[in-house]
Amino acid sequence: MTDTTAGPDVTAGPGGAESDLLPTATPARTRAAVRELLRPDRKLAAAGFGAMTLATAVGLLTQPLLGHIVDVVTEHRSPDALTWPVLALAGVAAVQGVTTALGMSLVSRLGETALARLRELFVERALSLPLERLERAGSGDLNARVTRDVSRVADAVRTALPELARSGLSIVLTLAALALLDWRFLLAALLAVPVQAHTARWYVRNAVPLYAKERIATGAQQQQLLDTIGGARTVRAYRLQDDHTRQVTERSRAAVELTMRGVRLVLRFYSRLHIAEYVGLAAVLVTGFLLVRSGSASVGTATAAALYFHSLFGPVNTALVLLDDAQSATAGLARLVGVVDEPAPAADEHTDGRTTAADEHTDGRTTAGAGDPTVTLTGVSHAYVPGRPVLHGVDLEVRPKERVALVGTTGAGKTTLARLVAGLHRPEAGRVDVGGAEPDGSGRLVGLVTQEVHVFAGPLADDLRLARPDASDGELRDALATVGALGWAEALPEALDTVVGDGGHRLTADQAQQLALARLLLADPPVVVLDEATAEAGSSGARLLDEAAEQALRGRTALVVAHRLSQAAAADRVVVLSDGRVVEEGSHGELLAARGRYAALWQAWSDHRSPAAPH
Repeated sequence: MTDTTAGPDVTAGPGGAESDLLPTATPARTRAAVRELLRPDRKLAAAGFGAMTLATAVGLLTQPLLGHIVDVVTEHRSPDALTWPVLALAGVAAVQGVTTALGMSLVSRLGETALARLRELFVERALSLPLERLERAGSGDLNARVTRDVSRVADAVRTALPELARSGLSIVLTLAALALLDWRFLLAALLAVPVQAHTARWYVRNAVPLYAKERIATGAQQQQLLDTIGGARTVRAYRLQDDHTRQVTERSRAAVELTMRGVRLVLRFYSRLHIAEYVGLAAVLVTGFLLVRSGSASVGTATAAALYFHSLFGPVNTALVLLDDAQSATAGLARLVGVVDEPAPAADEHTDGRTTAADEHTDGRTTAGAGDPTVTLTGVSHAYVPGRPVLHGVDLEVRPKERVALVGTTGAGKTTLARLVAGLHRPEAGRVDVGGAEPDGSGRLVGLVTQEVHVFAGPLADDLRLARPDASDGELRDALATVGALGWAEALPEALDTVVGDGGHRLTADQAQQLALARLLLADPPVVVLDEATAEAGSSGARLLDEAAEQALRGRTALVVAHRLSQAAAADRVVVLSDGRVVEEGSHGELLAARGRYAALWQAWSDHRSPAAPH
């Protein structure tokens, strides 16, 4: 989409660097998004607001009935004359209670349905955003939107939306009832409107930017906390505790200051509302006095008018006070819609208009024509921070079904190169070509398994089916058996139905890696990137995971970031990286014979590995 969101927010990131935050939708786009979310439930909306309108209209009979009772008393009529008004009041209360409950439940269902739809769209788009875009924004920004913003919108849907609907109906219908009693009562009541309107405009004008700033400050605060806690060991190692404490304090102080500004704004808002109430009620009482004295209205009618205006205190104050929640929720909603509207990478950005192997996938399987792609890197350079390149003009070709091992010391650029091939990042210069297309990070063409494996909470079978939702139980067992995991999987309390992950059965690091390799087999991509996928295994599990990886890579084009040089020795070709450049390339035997950098790495690794290490 175009012209749907405001420009991206920019705030100070970790260490004072600027963070390119995810966009925030414009007010017009936010309103349009709300209409889109509610459109499928128009009948539910009509039923809910219809029931609430009926409830409000019935409730407005209370004041005239009370006025009639006042007239009966002031005119000294028979006590029997009070019977029917009292019974009518009881009936009004019963009908109003039932219809109000029905209307509120329908409106709440409408809001919850729209909120669920918004959450689904948000999660879907957030998961499809390029990793480098999320890294530029910082995890704190996305985390604040997922937690605080979603929570504020949910609270507004559950409380503010039904109450605002009921309050709005009460205000409109009560003013109409005042006019039916006598148009002069309506004019008297309307004297409060200018004060209330001015108060509302003043509040909205000041609240919207304030709450937007508060959201940004909260995101920056969470980002700093995540950076400090996540890098605690590094912070301690370089004795940066004071610096990080200062940064956390500064960001926390900024967030608290904005919160206190919001509190002061609300207090001034309430004080202005009290002035409006005094002006309106005084005007209605004076009007009632004059009309009764002139004989234009009875005492009961004047009483009903005063009660009508007094009954407006609740809905008017509720509506205006809920502006606080509404503005807060609107700011959060705009940030959620901003992510929903964030454009996903276009297909033609990766294909350049050509038919690719990825286009030939069907139901997660590859066709014969897409089974043997070549991976080609041409003049590839990349930097996470401008001016500090990680890769420099890398040229590399991985032939169909060839297994290439990437070897090098820490910081050589192995993981960056692997991520570029997997499509998680796009190179700053040069081109990565996989079977005639740039990888798009979808996992259909290039499968990636890293040492950081996540076990999703839920049944083990569901975790496996994330790779291929239509996989049968037999196919799940075949995949587990191939990577040597079927034995422990079937030994679980409920076999493949056992709940794993958070709140369930905890898998070991070795088992989690086997699970990831099984998912890879089910996805069946023609190209596989293993980024130190077996690095977390201990000595006892290393051989098992190497055998599982061997099975997962069989018959595929593979790029392996080798943690143990035994993996390099088993590869068809070894590529040695140093300082982001290819410095050696060849088979294991050729590089050992050349007595270069790889031979030195092999010697050092052989000298220091334990006797139990795999050969």
